[in-house]
Amino acid sequence: MMASSYTAKEEDGHITVSGPGALRSRKPENTAFKQQRLPAWQPILTAGTVLPAFFIIGLLFIPIGIGLFVTSNNIKEFEIDYTGVDASSPCYNCSQSFSWNSSRPCTCSIPFYLEQPYESNVYVYYGLSNFYQNHRRYVKSRDDSQLNGDPKSLMEPSKECEPYAFHENKPIAPCGAIANSMFNDTLELFYNDPNGTKVQILLNTTGIAWWTDKHVKFGNPGGNSPNLTAAFQGTTKPINWRRPVFDLDADEGNNGFINEDFIVWMRTAALPTFRKLYRIINKKSGMVPTLPRGNYSLEVVYNYPVRSFEGRKRMILSTISWMGGEEPLSGHRLHRRGLRVLLPGRRAAARPPQVREQKQQR
Repeated sequence: MMASSYTAKEEDGHITVSGPGALRSRKPENTAFKQQRLPAWQPILTAGTVLPAFFIIGLLFIPIGIGLFVTSNNIKEFEIDYTGVDASSPCYNCSQSFSWNSSRPCTCSIPFYLEQPYESNVYVYYGLSNFYQNHRRYVKSRDDSQLNGDPKSLMEPSKECEPYAFHENKPIAPCGAIANSMFNDTLELFYNDPNGTKVQILLNTTGIAWWTDKHVKFGNPGGNSPNLTAAFQGTTKPINWRRPVFDLDADEGNNGFINEDFIVWMRTAALPTFRKLYRIINKKSGMVPTLPRGNYSLEVVYNYPVRSFEGRKRMILSTISWMGGEEPLSGHRLHRRGLRVLLPGRRAAARPPQVREQKQQR
């Protein structure tokens, strides 16, 4: 038997063993941090400390909830479902006959009436229902390097894009299921003037995407080269697209991978019922409302089929506030939470002191 020696160090808690087959101790160091001897503060909950906290929280939540609720109610919103499920719908024929492989787009017109004018900027959204953009394989079906303009990824898409990476032995640009299913309905608004004229409303196509998306995450191959046809030479369009990516817009600053409609669609939604920003109607100068009260018509070029997944399509007109779009639930919840916190505090404060002391002793 071979002799072994050890030296115990009470300061750090280690035992050092010398000699063959020596084992190192797993005992933590004898420090305040590792031995959990750091100074701590534990509040003692009494009626004198808990009741004021209840009152303060309740008094804060109630006015904040009322403010959010009032702000949300001041937001104007109008929604039209143009799926065309009902036989009486103007878009019924389009919904029944249209598919991805249709050679001609179908058009329909839906009249509607705005009961109150829209004074500030108006945001036009399109909405889809029963569309699961949060599916794992769907979310991963993209090539971020390709979307950023990398020449190698443009010609050699990621395997994550399969089966939408190549078509007829040519790389697809942009590749993936997300790009292939891009929303492509065309929506136009017309104001029916009382004198009988039909006035088209200007819808701005830019300013709808996040700045970081357009200037950081997305970029065309070739940098600032104006010749996108040459930059995308050797690639093909997604299977369900009607036009190639370099022909999405006549504006060079809104074409290719930096097209804002495309960028908005590529930011996938978390829920199956969602809306995405489509256009912006800027406020007119002077006292003229952005959208006056009266009769309007929505002209739809019906390109996007939803019957295959039993989905719905809608157009939303909305104003916004400092808190965003319409969201009355936040105000309701804060208001009710404030009442729930405040009322038990009042009941506890109304009890005699001796009752409170008896309950604390128990």
